[in-house]
Amino acid sequence: MPPKIILIHPPIAKCSEPPAGIAKLSACLNANKIPHEIIDANLEGILYLLKNVSNKNTTADRWITRSVKNMERNLVALQDINTYQNHSRYQRAVMDINHLLNVAGKLWHVDLSIVDYHDQSLSPVKSADLTSAAEKPQANPFYPYFQPRLMNALADNPNFIGFSLNYLSQALCTFAMIGFIKQIQPRQKIILGGSLVTSWIKLGAHSDIFKGLVDEIVAGAGEKILLELLEVKKGKTFYPPDYNRFPLDQYLSPGPILPYSSARGCYWHKCAFCPEKAEGNPYLPLEVSQVTDELQILTRLLNPSLIHILDSSVSPSLLNALAQKPPGAPWYGFTRITQHLADEDFCLSLKRSGCAMLKLGIESGDQEVLNQLNKGIDLPTTSTVLKTLKKTGIATYCYFLFGTPPETQKSATKTLDFVCQHHDCIDFLNLAIFNLPSQSLEAQSLETHDFYKGDLSLYKNFQHPFGWQRPVVRHFLAKTFKKHPAIAPILLRTPEFFTSNHAPFFVLNKSC
Repeated sequence: MPPKIILIHPPIAKCSEPPAGIAKLSACLNANKIPHEIIDANLEGILYLLKNVSNKNTTADRWITRSVKNMERNLVALQDINTYQNHSRYQRAVMDINHLLNVAGKLWHVDLSIVDYHDQSLSPVKSADLTSAAEKPQANPFYPYFQPRLMNALADNPNFIGFSLNYLSQALCTFAMIGFIKQIQPRQKIILGGSLVTSWIKLGAHSDIFKGLVDEIVAGAGEKILLELLEVKKGKTFYPPDYNRFPLDQYLSPGPILPYSSARGCYWHKCAFCPEKAEGNPYLPLEVSQVTDELQILTRLLNPSLIHILDSSVSPSLLNALAQKPPGAPWYGFTRITQHLADEDFCLSLKRSGCAMLKLGIESGDQEVLNQLNKGIDLPTTSTVLKTLKKTGIATYCYFLFGTPPETQKSATKTLDFVCQHHDCIDFLNLAIFNLPSQSLEAQSLETHDFYKGDLSLYKNFQHPFGWQRPVVRHFLAKTFKKHPAIAPILLRTPEFFTSNHAPFFVLNKSC
């Protein structure tokens, strides 16, 4: 009998779409005729907690009472495109769902939300705390969900159980689930992979850091290693993602979202303080013809409401290919500011191909800061791109980064001015405070100290060369930037918690 494997997507992450990494592994296993099961424990766990807290509610708190009463209605609302034409209705549904999760977490001394998990006593960047989470799985708020779910899965005697750990918000739950499995079946083989695990290993964590809990740690793409562990010789590894084993009708979005990655790494790969550079990740793209073919096939199979291109930055060659050979459904993704996007005819062809929104990493409104960060973009082109995208009906989700080493308060004020001057061309904003990758080459020239106390922290705090420290930056953003009358309305449009994952649904029905 061929070996069997179970792949698990643990809580907690946005539950708007299925996890792409596991879908790629599933495709590889299918092609090589390996029996396997997929458990989206994130989606299942969130839905379990929502229903469980609703059934146990006895409080007189009005918000909780309203949230419980409307829980099912709110879940349905987030799967209805009409909800996205009424931001207040959307906001109410998301906030009520999140409030119920928060209430469920408080019972276990955990700050829980749709997108985050914060334990009051355990840190996800301390290996000792992750081990503690494994030793006491019954202390995890998802334990009532995963205890029977994993017991049932173990009854099939799988050869391996693999966990895909991509975000810090998943770490403590991942180890609680691993710990439970090891308590029930000490000999059960556990595989741990995912982008967060890859970062830990590439930045210096030892491969046997979780010895006794994890039997195999996978850094990077997992297909080849999985086949080796399963003793499949000469098996093919590269296949388009397979979402057939996912509950596509249960995710909190109006219709299934198709996540798709055309490349690993970033084609630019030159920015200062880049985590991709610090980890030594190469750029590994698929052929653009393969990408367009696969997207058309997947679109016919799944009939998605939206395609989410996951690349760190969609290359100009792929943008051009998508314009010439549309995937057959609306799509969006992250891309760099390039001269292509300043061309109105090109942007119109992108719009016709289904491009609903582009995420743009502009970072700063000060050209000198951009130059020192080696972003490879100039502000006049950026201005033209924003105006052209607006004219052609493609929404923009613009990312700005504050507190970088070359930035000063004067630079940040220039960014404020730039955003104000282009407020009518920006649909959504992401305003972030800079985190210094601990192993970046540039970090060596700065006076650094621990950002989080923990042996698995990916970032360092630093003494800013111009005194533009995080608390000052945070105050500037809260009291000056976000309150500007040209900027505040943009921020109010941001979809709560789901942010860019839901943003395209707010602009899909708008005409050019």
